[in-house]
Amino acid sequence: MWRRLRISILLVILLFVVLNTYFDRVYSTDWNIPLRVAAFPINADGSEVTARYIGQQPADAFQRIETFFEQEAKHYGLQMERPIRLTLAPPLSETPPELEPGGGALSAALWSLRMRYWAWRVDAPPGPAPDIKLFVLYHDPAIAPALPHSLGLQKGLLGVVHVFADGSMRGSNDTVVAHELLHTLGATDKYDLASNQPLLPDGYAEPERQPLYPQSFAELMGGRIPVSSTEAETPESLQQVIVGAQTASEIGWRKR
Repeated sequence: MWRRLRISILLVILLFVVLNTYFDRVYSTDWNIPLRVAAFPINADGSEVTARYIGQQPADAFQRIETFFEQEAKHYGLQMERPIRLTLAPPLSETPPELEPGGGALSAALWSLRMRYWAWRVDAPPGPAPDIKLFVLYHDPAIAPALPHSLGLQKGLLGVVHVFADGSMRGSNDTVVAHELLHTLGATDKYDLASNQPLLPDGYAEPERQPLYPQSFAELMGGRIPVSSTEAETPESLQQVIVGAQTASEIGWRKR
């Protein structure tokens, strides 16, 4: 009897998780109302440089990202003011669980569960509860010239984003934050994982351009501006980035 009861309880929990994930997916991409996103700054290396950078961020630190998504959404007929509203939340002193590199599928699944539980425990900033939580880990480039891989999870509507604590990198930081944010809404990567080269056609901003190279813009989920079939450049700001048609379909801006 107790065994059946335990199995029943586990099935109910599983059903709850499945339904919650389904409704998160539906409501986050129906675009009836703006999505509320909270970005939590985290000092990833404990340095004074990083702490000072985080402390000096203005309340509208992510306004450029809001403006970018508003402009791109209008290209697909979504006439909504600020479809994504990104709020700077108070800094966190605790860092999120780390994903073990090369740990395999089981390790990744366990990390996802730990990450979702950890994010659930983080208090939301004052005001309406956010639909999406982004944990933005800032690194002093003098300590970490190369950043760990960022992640956006559709299950749980959360992201772990690694950026530089350097004012000259704000534009490229914005691009990384916007990229991972769209991952939480179901957008897929459109670049080769081995070479980081954008994939033709969906990873190109102008796949019909003649001549094809060099491209002038990056497709957000392609990540970089292709300058040849084997070379690509990092965009300096979101002014050099667009949301392509396939990505727009994946997040509900454009009918498939």
